[in-house]
Amino acid sequence: MLNQASSACFASLVASASVEISSRGHQLQELRDNFAPGTDVTITFLPGDNYSHNVETAAALRRAGFNPVPHIAAREIASRKMLDDFLSRLRGEADATRVLLIAGDVAAARGPFKSSGDVRASRLLQAHNITRVSVAGHPEGHPYLDEAGALGVLKAWRDWGRETGTDIDLVTQFCFESAPILALLGRLAARGIDLPVIVGLAGPATPATLTKFALRCGIGNSIRAVRGQIGRYGRLLTDTGPEDVMRGLTAAPRPMTEAIAGFHLFPFGGLRKARSWLRAYPEEMLRPTLQPASAQFQNP
Repeated sequence: MLNQASSACFASLVASASVEISSRGHQLQELRDNFAPGTDVTITFLPGDNYSHNVETAAALRRAGFNPVPHIAAREIASRKMLDDFLSRLRGEADATRVLLIAGDVAAARGPFKSSGDVRASRLLQAHNITRVSVAGHPEGHPYLDEAGALGVLKAWRDWGRETGTDIDLVTQFCFESAPILALLGRLAARGIDLPVIVGLAGPATPATLTKFALRCGIGNSIRAVRGQIGRYGRLLTDTGPEDVMRGLTAAPRPMTEAIAGFHLFPFGGLRKARSWLRAYPEEMLRPTLQPASAQFQNP
């Protein structure tokens, strides 16, 4: 049974969800066509990216009225000087005050920063007046840390935020079912790690597309839920969104989900479909007997 209080709360949070674009910057017009100014837009930092391009994308987003949230991939930063210049230009050219810190998708660091904690220890975030830092959460497990180690990292960020007056939140990797997210929320609560959690959502996109990104991002057990979509909807070209995840979160007892402070959509099927889903689903959450929103996104 759905929790009506959670439905109303989550409907509001979904309507104001953040979205992600490539650091290449070619999605700016599609973003303008589909999202309102004021939306938080994260900017990926992929292996081999030139940080100057990320700065240029962030500045273009700011000029268009969006709130740029650049990723900083610690292992891609070749030197302290590069990080200093990156942050300086983000502040000066894009007025970016929030960043999303990740370790990066490469095994070996290009410079002195092997983890997001090393970036924190540099003190450059404070020096450039970064007032909000988002860190990555992994509901299905961290690729290089056990559970205790991953929770220790989050606790260190929580403590650092308190010491420096920096707002810290957790942005989760996407999943295809709610159970790993609820389990992560439970582990955080049990350890007293009271960070706001922004839940990552995938879609809408075809099961084939979602599977491709899941394998690329190291998503584990919940990938079986994507395979289940093929049987449920009968064909590979049917776009499916994160309705199952949302239903599971909404059905959970409210104390389990109180840490959820927002949602972040990974637009694997494109920004137009992402925006259509974000517009349609809040109403569906308040009227759960409606046809699933994913059924609206059929490929011709």
